[in-house]
Amino acid sequence: MRSMNELLAEVSRLHSPGPPAMAEELAAFERRVGWTLDPDLRAFYLYCNGAILFEDRKYGSPYGFLPLAKIDRARFAIYGEDSDQWGPAHLYALCDVRDGDYVALDVSRQEHGRYPLIDAFHSSFYEQTRHRQIASSLA
Repeated sequence: MRSMNELLAEVSRLHSPGPPAMAEELAAFERRVGWTLDPDLRAFYLYCNGAILFEDRKYGSPYGFLPLAKIDRARFAIYGEDSDQWGPAHLYALCDVRDGDYVALDVSRQEHGRYPLIDAFHSSFYEQTRHRQIASSLA
């Protein structure tokens, strides 16, 4: 397994990272959402406040890690409503897949001090039994 520093270097080498977030932005984000960034997420956002992955000038990028200011509950990102009928409150959109789908963080639990990542598929997101973990952490 590669270290977070190696992965961050790869973001700069292969993708289009945004400028780093400032410590004040991280603190404001954590106050707004009511949970604390895990060590991998904190390192990522101090390195770059969002990133466009696999940028293709002709077709656009299929993936974009959201800047802190745009991270919100996945149900709001997908359906435009922050209501329990559209999914649980503990999943937050982290990466926009640009087709209505997202990669979400499950902030209700941690594995080894990290939040797991969930496939937030828009057409069945409100069905909680269909939330599939795709990684145990950002790293």
